[in-house]
Amino acid sequence: MPKAPSANPTRPALRRNQACRSCRKRKLKCDAARPHCGTCVKQWQALVSVPAPVGYAHPTEPQCSYDPVDGLRLAPDTDPVEKIKELEEQIAELKSKLYEKQTILPSPPNASRSTPPSNAVGTESRQSDTGGIALPSLNLMTLIDPDTPDSRFRSSLSPELQNVNVRSNADQFMDLLFSGWNPDLPDPATLNHYIDVFFRCDPCGSRVLHKPSFMASMHLSPRDPGFPHSAVLHAICAAASRWSSQNIVTLPDGTRRDQFAEFHASKTRQYIDKTMASGEDIFSVMQACTLLSWYFYQEGRWVEVWIFAAFQTRVAVPLRLNYPGTFSTHGNSSPGAYLAPPKDLRDLESRRRTWWMTIIFDRIASVGGWIHAVDERDIGTELPLRTEDFESETQLPSNPQDISSPDIFTRHPSQYTDSFLLLIKAVMLFGRVTDFNVRGNLRAPTPPSKNQNPFFLPGFTELDKLVYSDFLDSLPPIFRNNTGIVDGPNGSSLDTDLYMVHIIPHAATITLHNPYIDFADPGNVSTMRCLHAARCILSACYALNATSMDITRLHPFVTICWYLAAVVQVQLCKYFIEVNDSEESTVWGEINVLRFAMMEYGQRSPIGTRQERLLQGLMREIVRMTAQKQPLEVGVPLYPFSHTTLFRKDQPPSAPTEEGSSTAPLPVSPPYEQHSLPGRMPAGHSVSPGGTTWPLGSPITNNYGV
Repeated sequence: MPKAPSANPTRPALRRNQACRSCRKRKLKCDAARPHCGTCVKQWQALVSVPAPVGYAHPTEPQCSYDPVDGLRLAPDTDPVEKIKELEEQIAELKSKLYEKQTILPSPPNASRSTPPSNAVGTESRQSDTGGIALPSLNLMTLIDPDTPDSRFRSSLSPELQNVNVRSNADQFMDLLFSGWNPDLPDPATLNHYIDVFFRCDPCGSRVLHKPSFMASMHLSPRDPGFPHSAVLHAICAAASRWSSQNIVTLPDGTRRDQFAEFHASKTRQYIDKTMASGEDIFSVMQACTLLSWYFYQEGRWVEVWIFAAFQTRVAVPLRLNYPGTFSTHGNSSPGAYLAPPKDLRDLESRRRTWWMTIIFDRIASVGGWIHAVDERDIGTELPLRTEDFESETQLPSNPQDISSPDIFTRHPSQYTDSFLLLIKAVMLFGRVTDFNVRGNLRAPTPPSKNQNPFFLPGFTELDKLVYSDFLDSLPPIFRNNTGIVDGPNGSSLDTDLYMVHIIPHAATITLHNPYIDFADPGNVSTMRCLHAARCILSACYALNATSMDITRLHPFVTICWYLAAVVQVQLCKYFIEVNDSEESTVWGEINVLRFAMMEYGQRSPIGTRQERLLQGLMREIVRMTAQKQPLEVGVPLYPFSHTTLFRKDQPPSAPTEEGSSTAPLPVSPPYEQHSLPGRMPAGHSVSPGGTTWPLGSPITNNYGV
């Protein structure tokens, strides 16, 4: 039988020993392609398509080599240590020659453009104060042409970091690269500044990292395995840039865009894509993904939020982070964990916190009515330890509570309770409300309406009792009587986690009862629940506005809570307009208070601006219906405060005027007090206590009687 013609009959046959060594050894066909033959490339691609086992790394290129060719000298087999020493000597020799040449040649004409201003704060003193990185001082802005695009993003233009004592540009650049520093990162002093800002200001991602060990690892050489992963450092730069901004661009819709943060966010995504293909450094990159997710949430970029919420949860499951102890060894029918067992308590707690921040993000991203990526029944990880125990690495038994504990929302052991743990419980409680609404509407023949009594629905009464009163009433006294705002001798302080713990249950109450509101029915319980919850959220906003604290430090989920409270007020305002009630102007003022809070938050986080514009879309109907001449300017109890006056008690801020107002005019009205909004609840109606007492304006006595 004749042989079939070859696919490439014109290619000459290979001579002896022309095939690569790997193909000859395995007796495979070889096309002798350089630098790697086709057979070796296909086998290498098949190998790297599967994640490498623990402790093993796939080769970076096909293992394909050829015999020596006449006239081509192969590199001799040398000891890697000797080769490194040889390269070090060559680098030192080249540096000395380059330095000699620099001293002979005149200085370049553009050297004056890279000279930092003389009145800026020195870097050496800042490094001594904040525990600077033990690396050569360098501002990469002096090494990159100022006209290039990357020069705007790789280094900061913050005045307090510009005065860097530089030697020769080339000499320092060689020092930094020789140390293994990632050239895409800012210079060490600037990066150290952003890390400090991140741990002081960020209310989300900073909960994942162990601050003491992280700051200590920054003193290591960049080549050291213990040095933080570049993906985490890029994500920190993107998150911290919100409080130390530069290169801000205002988009046509009025939102801000930080180009420096965008650059580092794109670098983080590159590391994420690389890990998705190779599986290398998967846990560190997952932590970076968590930090980046909260950055996208604060930016109000919902597409990235939903994509990253799904990505994080799916990556965490093969890592076995949803198992008790974040590791599982039993179950022969299921694949083993991708990660090795935790090395120590710090590693174990870091995994727990990464997992719970992933679940919190999933619950918050699903508030709009989406099903969750991971069901509660699939979460076996115990709750983390307190933050102080985590940072001090106190040897404590694991938290006895997990999400399946029957009293998870009503029992709070003192040794395992702090504001962060209560925040986890509050968000998970909100998640149960989302689950109830989504699953109830999934197969319901008709949508919920105000004519329906929700208390006849299975499980509604128990969930309502838990959300409306039981959770807040069960808080330990030290947390129940403290709303997160503390007045001290040195000024006010704000616990952002505890502040959110006191308003998230009220936002969950609105989400649970809002479809059943009927203002025309005086006995409608859902109406009373929503009005009380909106008053509590509004009172919390008043209490914060009465201080000089920076509201942009709050958790970004606060904008959703403000929005939900404003929706109830818009519905109430519409009813007052229809019945011609004189309380309409008061409700307009309260709506504008929440609008102002969103816009103030949007000065640093675009999610505030986006939520305020979404609220304006809901207000179009009542704006057309109202008889008020300027409804967006009615009676706003505005306190003259700003983040620029934080901790500056000697200069009281000036009140804004109508002529000088910005996007939406918000005139000043008398300060909000408890008697400024008289109680409108008839004697026959009572409201259940919500467990929260705010410093200004009790929400219980300021409910509307409908």
